[in-house]
Amino acid sequence: MLQLCILTLGLLPWIPASLCVVKTEEEFKVLEGLSLTIPCHYEPQYASHVKYWCQGRTKEFCTTLARTDDTSSDKVSIFDDPAQQVFTVTMKNLKEGDSGWYICGVEIGDMWKADDITFTNIKVIHGMSVLHSSVSGEEGSSVTVECLYSERYRESEKKWCRSGDWSSCLLTGSEGSYEDTSVAISDDRTGAFTITLKKLQMRDTGWYLCSAGQQQIAVHVQVTPQATTGRLTKTPQLYIRSTNKMFFHIPLLHRLGIWTSWFISCISFLIKTALIKIFSPLKWHELI
Repeated sequence: MLQLCILTLGLLPWIPASLCVVKTEEEFKVLEGLSLTIPCHYEPQYASHVKYWCQGRTKEFCTTLARTDDTSSDKVSIFDDPAQQVFTVTMKNLKEGDSGWYICGVEIGDMWKADDITFTNIKVIHGMSVLHSSVSGEEGSSVTVECLYSERYRESEKKWCRSGDWSSCLLTGSEGSYEDTSVAISDDRTGAFTITLKKLQMRDTGWYLCSAGQQQIAVHVQVTPQATTGRLTKTPQLYIRSTNKMFFHIPLLHRLGIWTSWFISCISFLIKTALIKIFSPLKWHELI
């Protein structure tokens, strides 16, 4: 029994304050030369505690890169947001050598309790990626595709091609740009180039390829029909006002069957009679 108690006391510093208090994703992938931000979530009771970012597989043998109670470096910065119960770590200009295991940690400050930590694996890779593998736009509008590439392709020629049609490829020139009436390409030479498709047509729907050097990645473009606003055309209606302030709706009269022609004949006779009375010296009784 005594041995069990001694063993338990010996393990206390290695037991986290609570299970799964700090959480983040198990793995992050990022292209070489770009930046990466990692969110580390924690429980409310640790809002005022020091947070840190450490490189290594174990707490005892990791290298601390940033702490919330210390100034950040140009390479790694850390920011704590107690209101959202999350601290974020940003690593800039990542190299292949930055790949490996890292630790999100909350300092407990108690000799009987280990810091609460969680691990994540960062993989810095070569190649290309896109912000959105599928984009859509309305006919006549424009859409923008952003293609990302790793550092080693910074000076490589960038291309935008219709998949399956290599003759359609558009290349950036020495200035890293290309533009015509329907496509504009711009390379910032820092890890991304953008393609803007202008005045979209339905035939532009399909698969395309972003290319940097020998690397390429597919993007799907979907063009939707232009929205049309339906206009209701109102057929002019004829209203006839009689002397006793009554209104007669002509389409309604057509639904009255055989009385319609009789009614119109009467109206025509009255109008003709009135005109003759005004413009003719004939007497009213002579018209009857």
